[in-house]
Amino acid sequence: MKVFKFGGASVNNTERVKNLGKILKRYPDEKLLVVISAMGKTTNALEKVAEAFFQGKKEEALQLFEQVKQQHLSTAKYLLVLNYLPCAVQLKNFFTEAEWLLHDKPVRGFDYYYDQLVCIGELLSTALISHYLNEIGIENKWIDVRDIIRTDDNFRDANIDWEFTRSKVQSSIAPLFNDIPIVLTQGFIGATDENESTTLGREGSDYTAAVFSNMLNAESQTIWKDVISVMNADPKQFPDALPIHELNYNEVIEMAYYGAQVIHPKTIKPLQNKGIPLYVKCFLDPSLEGTVIHDKALNHLPPIIVLKEKQVLLEMSSKDFSFVGEHHVGHLYHLFEKLKIKPNLTQNGAISFLCVLDDRPEKIEKLALEASEIFNVTVMKDLSLLTIRHYNKEIFEKLAGDKKILLRQQTQDTIQVLVQ
Repeated sequence: MKVFKFGGASVNNTERVKNLGKILKRYPDEKLLVVISAMGKTTNALEKVAEAFFQGKKEEALQLFEQVKQQHLSTAKYLLVLNYLPCAVQLKNFFTEAEWLLHDKPVRGFDYYYDQLVCIGELLSTALISHYLNEIGIENKWIDVRDIIRTDDNFRDANIDWEFTRSKVQSSIAPLFNDIPIVLTQGFIGATDENESTTLGREGSDYTAAVFSNMLNAESQTIWKDVISVMNADPKQFPDALPIHELNYNEVIEMAYYGAQVIHPKTIKPLQNKGIPLYVKCFLDPSLEGTVIHDKALNHLPPIIVLKEKQVLLEMSSKDFSFVGEHHVGHLYHLFEKLKIKPNLTQNGAISFLCVLDDRPEKIEKLALEASEIFNVTVMKDLSLLTIRHYNKEIFEKLAGDKKILLRQQTQDTIQVLVQ
């Protein structure tokens, strides 16, 4: 049995949905668990719905959600004939799930509403694609992953209850393969024990697939993307990025830790624990080599570049010029945990503590406010964090030479600079 994951770019229009069907037809004798993301820019669109709703702009939120509705109904009309009516019924059930919420007023934190609304994207895409596959003769079973993956209530970055989820996978998913070749479900989402929807962090569909791979003892996991392979940099940021056809788990974990978007940070561990190889393949041309990720040693990797934009630098310095000691730093990390903030880079000086964070205004404001009780706090925004693994002088000077460097950290393998 194999696990496939298709991202949003692979299903962002009718032609690509048809292409997904062609890819699955290349595996007629395989048992496949297929995890699919929201279509195209749907997640971004639903994020705007959540923001408008939370800001009290009810009509704007409903109008933005109407656009998401019409897009999916239109796609269904282009793809389906015999299966259009049952598909439309299923889609409208999910529309109703969101609209009930949008007619209320927000009384909880933003992250809660984000998860209730954004999860709809995966439900819509998988329902539509399941009906399409049935229409073209690819038998499959659609599953609401919220019935399988149990999480805590850490909204927007929920933690999986492995014991409960493994039990559900064994009782509800594994037996399906006795009667049907393909089980189709959603990535990125789960639910609490109170049936509140949760998400597993942005790009969490890879992680969902890895969880299923682990619990089903899959032969392999394949992530289908719009790139020819894993690259040494994001080709959208660096047009001269190079393909890497072979990596190991440790290197990918390092890449993910520093913010590379190809593989979700939590994806590798479930695969590594059972020695399951991960393939990254191009859905535009499945014949290409792609990348295999395994547990073997590798040498002579090219420089690997990660550029995180929209970064914020918080400088917290002692008010009385006393040393910033373990007590102060411990207090800051307690705040990080309390506010569910993960610094991308930290640096401790004699009387100051610096941390680099993704620009999430609500959390930055809370952190700065609470930290100001014991520190002088300054905030700088619109910065970029450049990380180069396996760096050399030439590549570093090429990428950072003419920029103002605000912060620098360096080890034998990796250099990081915060630039303005």
